[in-house]
Amino acid sequence: MDIAQLHNMANQIARNLAAGGEDAAISATAQHITDFWDPRMKAAILASDQAALGPIARAAVERLAPVLSRDERPKN
Repeated sequence: MDIAQLHNMANQIARNLAAGGEDAAISATAQHITDFWDPRMKAAILASDQAALGPIARAAVERLAPVLSRDERPKN
């Protein structure tokens, strides 16, 4: 999947959840990415330049980075 599309999707999710307040939107966006994005999508957004993400989406991805990096590692 194109990284621009992933950025767009994350920003759309964040905008849709923003009405609940910034902290709640960050948590809900992070949870949505965790629950519904496949591992390739998660890895791609983590590896990308996150400058194209809005503040809520960027904070959500940053919050997930340590968890996703650990969970998405190949299992031996």
